[in-house]
Amino acid sequence: MLIGGDPLVGRQVWIGAIFQPNRESRKKIVLSALEVGFDTIVLDEKDSAFTELGRFRAITLSGSSFTEDGKTVGKLVEIVKKEDELKAKKLTDRENHVIVSAKDWKVIPLENLIVHFQGSRSKLFMVARTIEEVKLFFETMERGADGVLFVPTKTDDLGRLRRLVEERSPKLDLKEGKITVLRQLGLGDRVCIDTCSVLRIGEGMLIGNQSSCMFLIHSETLESEYAASRPFRVNAGPVHAYILMPDGTTRYLSELRGGEEVLVVDSEGHTRRVIVGRTKVERRPLLLIEADVDGSQYSTIVQNAETIRVYSKGKVVSVSKLKIGDPILLRLEKGGRHFGMYVEETIQER
Repeated sequence: MLIGGDPLVGRQVWIGAIFQPNRESRKKIVLSALEVGFDTIVLDEKDSAFTELGRFRAITLSGSSFTEDGKTVGKLVEIVKKEDELKAKKLTDRENHVIVSAKDWKVIPLENLIVHFQGSRSKLFMVARTIEEVKLFFETMERGADGVLFVPTKTDDLGRLRRLVEERSPKLDLKEGKITVLRQLGLGDRVCIDTCSVLRIGEGMLIGNQSSCMFLIHSETLESEYAASRPFRVNAGPVHAYILMPDGTTRYLSELRGGEEVLVVDSEGHTRRVIVGRTKVERRPLLLIEADVDGSQYSTIVQNAETIRVYSKGKVVSVSKLKIGDPILLRLEKGGRHFGMYVEETIQER
C-alpha cells in the first residue's frame, strides 16, 4: 500500500502476519488487515492457504528472503549489534527491498541507513511493532524510510495505523484567483466522477484546462431547489480537462475508470484518496471560467448548471451565482507535463 502524507508521501506499508506464537494469531492479523483496507500482507511460508481469505498482494517470508510469485523481492536483516549494520549496507543496489529489524534501535542510528540508501535502487524498510515506531521511521531526517513492515502486537493497532494514514495525508497549498471571464459555451462532453466514498462539504477535486493551475470543483454534497444531493459525486468538467492525482501526476478526465484512486481536496488543502466507482460522460452545456493569479491567466470549463459549485469568499458557491471579480480557490502546479508527469521544458497551455 502506498501512503500519501507529509512526511508519508510515496511511502509503503506492508502488514506482517509473521513472528506470531501460532497460526490462529497470524490468521487474525490477515483478516484484520483486510478489514481496514491494507492490501499488502507478508505471510509465513506455512500460511499459503491464507490467500483464500481475500484478494490481496501476498509476500512470503521464508528464512530471510521475501518472495512474491516465486521471485525474491527483498531480504530481511536482523541487527543485534552495531557491526550488523554492514550487512544491510552491503545489500544496497543488490536487492529491491532491504527490510531491517532491530529489537533495540539505539544500537544503530537510523539516520546512517537512511543516508546510505538514499539515491540507490533499493528500498529501505524497517520492521515496526508499534504505531510510535511507524511515526519514527517515517519522520527521521524528514525523509524517513521508504516503507515499514508493520508487525502488530495486537490487531487493534491495524485500525490505529489506518487512521494515522488517513489523518496524515498531504496538505496542499491553495490560493485565490480573481475571476476575469465567465462565458457560456455550447454543448460538450462532460465527466461526472462517482466515488465509493461519501464526500464532505468543502471537499472536491482539482480540475483545470492547464496542468499549471487546478480549480477546486466542489462535490455535489449540497441539495438544491432542483436536485437532491449526490455526496459521492464530483461533476468535474469536460473530457479534455486535467485532474490532479494522488501521486502528483495529472490525468485527463476521459481516462478515469472504475477502481482507480483519485485525490479529494478540501478548502483548507487537506487531501485524501478515494476510489472511483464509475465515470459518466454526458453531453451538456458548458461554462468557461478564467481567473487571474499574480498577472497570469488560467481557466477551467464546467457544466453550466446551478448544481455545479466552486469555493469562493470562504463558502461553497454555485457557478450560476459567480460574478466577474469574485475570488475562486485554486492550486498552482509546476507546468509542463508529459503523459501526466512533470517535465522541465517550456510548455504553454492556453
